[in-house]
Amino acid sequence: QCVHIGTSRLRAAKAATEVILNVPETRVSPLENGLQVASEDSGLSTCTVGLWIDAGSRYENEKNNGTAHFLEHMAFKGTKKRSQLDLELEIENMGAHLNAYTSREQTVYYAKAFAEDLPRAVEILADIIQNSTLGEAEIERERGVILREMQEVETNLQEVVFDYLHATAYQKTALGRTILGPTENIKSINRSDLVEYITTHYKGPRMVLAAAGGVSHDELLDLAKCHFGNLPSAPEGGLPPLPPCSFTGSEIRIRDDKMPLAHLAIAVEAAGWSDPDTIPLMVANTLIGNWDRSFGGGMNLSSKLAQVACQGNLCHSFQSFNTCYTDTGLWGLYMVCEPSTIQDMVHFVQKEWIRLCTSVTENEVARAKNLLKTNMLLQLDGSTPICEDIGRQMLCYKRRIPIPELEARIDAIDAQTIREICTKYIYDKHPAVAAVGPIEQLPEYSKICSGI
Repeated sequence: QCVHIGTSRLRAAKAATEVILNVPETRVSPLENGLQVASEDSGLSTCTVGLWIDAGSRYENEKNNGTAHFLEHMAFKGTKKRSQLDLELEIENMGAHLNAYTSREQTVYYAKAFAEDLPRAVEILADIIQNSTLGEAEIERERGVILREMQEVETNLQEVVFDYLHATAYQKTALGRTILGPTENIKSINRSDLVEYITTHYKGPRMVLAAAGGVSHDELLDLAKCHFGNLPSAPEGGLPPLPPCSFTGSEIRIRDDKMPLAHLAIAVEAAGWSDPDTIPLMVANTLIGNWDRSFGGGMNLSSKLAQVACQGNLCHSFQSFNTCYTDTGLWGLYMVCEPSTIQDMVHFVQKEWIRLCTSVTENEVARAKNLLKTNMLLQLDGSTPICEDIGRQMLCYKRRIPIPELEARIDAIDAQTIREICTKYIYDKHPAVAAVGPIEQLPEYSKICSGI
């Protein structure tokens, strides 16, 4: 009898664990035209619903670079049945938010609203995606808006450096171009360019309708069939292939001694979204961490590089990054330094990278794993980040990876894994370097290469 009770208890515990792991589950249903409908119902009184489209600036060429971003601007400028004013009033009266953004590989349109307003939100999204008028007057007005936006971006030195980093790392390929596009393209893009981009890329198999919050999946699926069922599926010849992008170890230096601080980024080629090496690289990225002068902390900081930077007053701030794309990525560090400390800072960054390849300890890796898991969970706070996570993962992995699975994959990493993966990606590799400002003391490219 004791044995019987024990086994039934064990079975109940296992079942309970499985239930906990699946609450709330992410449900996925495909439409006939290839569009994926994915949602997570957490029973909130609000919801976020959006379209994640596998089409960003990577799918552009030199002539139409900037079209995806231009199109995102045009989405809210009126449709065949709603003027811009009607659209804005309807959203305002619902108490909702409508937004969009473009990245190098994805374009996203999403709405935040009360849960009961989900049908209207989906209908509005469907209307702006499929029926935008793209009027000539609005196109001319948005040209000016985008040109002003470009001027604003140029004052954000971090964005400038990352654009230069992509331009040198992926030179002569689509990932090397900016999302906004060059000024001459913005001045010349016309209605036919926008229509051509929509007809080429806005196809069912390239889209995910994602939702989170107080969302019934069955209701969302019915709404998707009603409003997105007529979207074209893949043409007979198939969808346009992803333009290949190759990494080139190289540098861009924009020296300007009038600037007070030097801004620079150094990166090696990393793994794509679905590569198994991505998780260890994320842990390595967390190990390097980030630091700012305002943090204080000194010797008590967990990041060894932060300890050195703080003690030696080597920089104003630094932050590690691991930027992933479908088939490639950039793993590295962005830093802001005084002109006189650049050389020392680059030296200690490379020294820390080599330490990851040779002598990182189990304690450090355990701390970084915990921090990475915490950061991932904290990011999923609210319906909008969850919706974003669903949409992005559905495009990148064709499924939503459950959090317990991600945690198990992080837990499986030890110091030996980090040493092997870092050696594979960092040791004896030619990095991409982008630097802006008073950079006279930045070591020559050959010397930077010899340091790793």
